[in-house]
Order: sequence, then structure tokens, then C-alpha cells
Amino acid sequence: MSAPFGKVLVANRGEIALRVVRACQELGVRSVAVYSDADAQAPHVREADEAVHIGPSPSSESYLQGGRIVEAAKRVGAEAVHPGYGFLSERAWFARAVRDAGLVFVGPPAEAIEAMGSKTAARQLAIKAGTPVVPGTTEPLRDAAEAIATAETFGYPVLLKAAAGGGGKGMRVVREPAEMAPSLAAAQREAKNAFGDDAVYVEKFVEGPRHVEIQVLGDQHGTMLHLGERECSVQRRHQKMIEEAPSVAVDPELRARMGAAAVAAARAAGYVNAGTCEFLLDRSGAFYFLEMNTRIQVEHPVTELVTGIDLVQWQLRIAAGERLPFAQEEIVPRGWAIECRITSEDASNGFLPSTGRVSYLHLPSGPGVRWDGGIEAGSEIGLFYDPMLAKLIVHGRDRAQAIERMHRALRELTVEGIDTSRDFHLSVMEHDEFRRGDISIQWLEQRLPEIVSAPASGEERRVAAIAAALVAERDRGTRRTGSAAPNGTTRVVEGDAWRRAAWREGLRSQ
Repeated sequence: MSAPFGKVLVANRGEIALRVVRACQELGVRSVAVYSDADAQAPHVREADEAVHIGPSPSSESYLQGGRIVEAAKRVGAEAVHPGYGFLSERAWFARAVRDAGLVFVGPPAEAIEAMGSKTAARQLAIKAGTPVVPGTTEPLRDAAEAIATAETFGYPVLLKAAAGGGGKGMRVVREPAEMAPSLAAAQREAKNAFGDDAVYVEKFVEGPRHVEIQVLGDQHGTMLHLGERECSVQRRHQKMIEEAPSVAVDPELRARMGAAAVAAARAAGYVNAGTCEFLLDRSGAFYFLEMNTRIQVEHPVTELVTGIDLVQWQLRIAAGERLPFAQEEIVPRGWAIECRITSEDASNGFLPSTGRVSYLHLPSGPGVRWDGGIEAGSEIGLFYDPMLAKLIVHGRDRAQAIERMHRALRELTVEGIDTSRDFHLSVMEHDEFRRGDISIQWLEQRLPEIVSAPASGEERRVAAIAAALVAERDRGTRRTGSAAPNGTTRVVEGDAWRRAAWREGLRSQ
């Protein structure tokens, strides 16, 4: 099969830029990275075939400069632009600018982005398509009086949501009429600051639901398929922390119904390429459309692992006009996949961002382990961008094995020089309710104090790990070999196992 394009510019940074570069390499496509001052030495810049500097470190002066990125693509002779996620990926004007420049936007048409870009417009489309939605308004609220009158039609609590946003920005739960006016003002102010649009709508607040999303994939020839669900209920302040596929709450019959609803909503928007429909799933099995993300998702690897379909490669192939060769009945989940987002945050201190230099990095490996990262030893972590450093993903024959595999992989992971979310994820993997799959969107917020205060491992495992490392170090004492470190000093190779074990258990070996 011939390469879909000769050259693709990747309009992003970090792990997703590197992910797209790797997809291009496997397809025989030359890749072009873009980078800011802060990212001049980043892995995605080095791994791409070419790289173009696009501005200073702040994203507003570099990665959000759509015109500059389009000019760079034309200058290097790229045929297509892949936006990744975040930044300009869901900006209809950028997709249109790429198209108007005679290039291919690797994503949905600008018109589909516009149709699904506003939550209120997306709700209207979903209703027309017969997709169930949470009771609420389809037009932005005018004032608090209208919000109160609307809320009384389906009862409290209600949820105020920014029409143009996501990621928890511009969202407020209102439990009684007296809270409405200040909550609406706060939601509008936050929405304006985050998205440049203060439009807010109201919907019924569903107590204790799961966040379950459906991956869709459509080509330019009318084929639209769903690739099953992802469970994304482990969230903090509406930000996903851990994702998995499939979901313990979804059986084949429910999967088919939710998938059909997602496909109907995507068709109603004239959608092409990869996208995700997000739903709330309540305890009775009823589900409600929330919104559509018109891009590749952060958590796409779990779907790739259980379906065997490379979503990023198919994004490129679809953009080049290829037909999807799959039939819906052929797509069934095989095994179980879990993803943990590794961020530069100190979970024990309110998830405060951590900055500094990654002085040492040891990556997990072994059966069923995947690392999608954008960092390496020596990487400088600042405050210019999102704190997500990488994604650790595992695949197992079932959920129990996937949890144990993730636990093992997290214990192998070592990042020195900055604080990360690694120990937080270890605590979640050890939590009985998570292991049972007894979770909801509110679960993490309710359990967070005990999770962040719990030790990364039980005391017995702590003692055993340190004792084993000490014995191994003693036994190797006369058999050490040295290797030249980059600075010309000698590094004791066998001693690294002890150093990593001690660091993982909260000690430092000098």
C-alpha cells in the first residue's frame, strides 16, 4: 500500500506529536515537527524528519499561531496538517485555513467542528438524530431568573456548563435557587476567560453517573463505525486521570445501543475521521449524550489495544481518501486496557504543578506495557504547557490482569528531578472500590483524601522490596561492572536497581 501523503506537518508538541510522528514513520510518510523556544530540544523535534521553529515559549505565541503554522506547512512542502489534540485541534477556523491553503486537515471538516463545537448546538443535533440527551436547555441562558425557571422544570440539583468549553471550565453544580445567581456569574466569567465566550446553559445534574465515551471512525465514502466504549469516570475537577476499555458497566447489548447513538450523532454532523461522543451512564443503564470531541482523544491508546486498530494511522489514511476496510460486527473488544496519565503534579500537595529538570528516567517494560511519552532524561519541565508528561498504558487478558500489570509497570517507573502523579496512580490501583469497578464521576473526589494520603504500597511490600534490594546489592558487591556515563564519570550499572528500588520506597541512596 502506498503512503497516504508524502509529508505531514504535526501542529502540536509533546507525546501526541511524537505519536503522530511514529505513525507517519510506519506509513512511509515524512513528518515535520513545529516547536517553540522551550521545546527546541524536545524528543518530537528530534524524531521528526524536519522541524520548524514557530515562536517563543508561551503557546499563545507559538502553538496557537495558526497562520504561522499554515505558512510553515506550505514552506516545507507538506501536503497535510495533523493537529493532535488540544491547541488548534478543535478550532474550525484553523481547519478552514488549512483547507483554504490547499492542504489537507487531518480531522473532520470545519463544518463538522462548528456543528459540534458548541455544546448547545451539539445537543440540538443529537436531539434531531434521536440520541438521548440530559434534560436541559438547547440555548444559552439569558440571566439567573431564566436559569431558575428552567431548573424548576426538572428539579435540583442542576449543572451550569459553558457552551463553548470543556475540561471542567465554566461548570458549576447548583443545588438550590439561592445559589443560581452567583454560580451563573462565576460560570460565565470562567467561560469567558477560558474560551472567549460567556454562553452558559443548564442541564439536569445526574447523581453518581459514569463517564463513558464512544470512539467513532468515519471515512469520506459514507462508512461510519463505532469502536466501542472507554470508561473515563476517574476524574478530578472534571479532568480525566485514568481511562480504560472496555467498561465494567457496559455489556454487548448496551455497547451496541450506545454505539448506534454515537454513530447517529456523528452522521448528523456530517462527521469524517476520528471523533468521540461522550455520554453519562446512570446506574439504571440509561445514557445521555454530553458532547462530541472532534479530534483524537488523549485516551485513544486503550481503544487501539483492545481493537487492534491504529487510530492515528487511520486518521491519516482517511484524510487521504482511503476507505475503511472494517465491518461493524468485526469490531469487538479483546482483553482489557488501562491508561494512567503521568503528570508533573504533586498529588499529596493539592496537585500543585512541579517544575524542574528530569534528572533520571527509567521506563517500565515487559508484556503488555506501552509508554506514550514526550519526555526523556534532561527534559526541562516548565509552566508553559499542560502538566501531562506521558501516558502509561497496559493491556491484559481481563481487567484483573490489566490492573496488576499497571501496578507492576507503575512500580517500575522512575522519574527523578520533579514530582509526578505516579504514586497517586499506584494508590488508585490498590483501592478496593477501583478494583471492583465500583466507580463514578464523583468517586475520586470523594476518595481523594484517603488515596493521596495512602502509602504507595503496603508496609510489608516496602520492607520486602528494600530487603531484597539490599541482599542483591550485597551479593553483587564484588561483581560490579562499570560503564562510562555521559559526563565521563563511571556509573555502577548493577547499583541502579537498588537506587531505583530505594527511591520508589521513599528512600535515597547516596
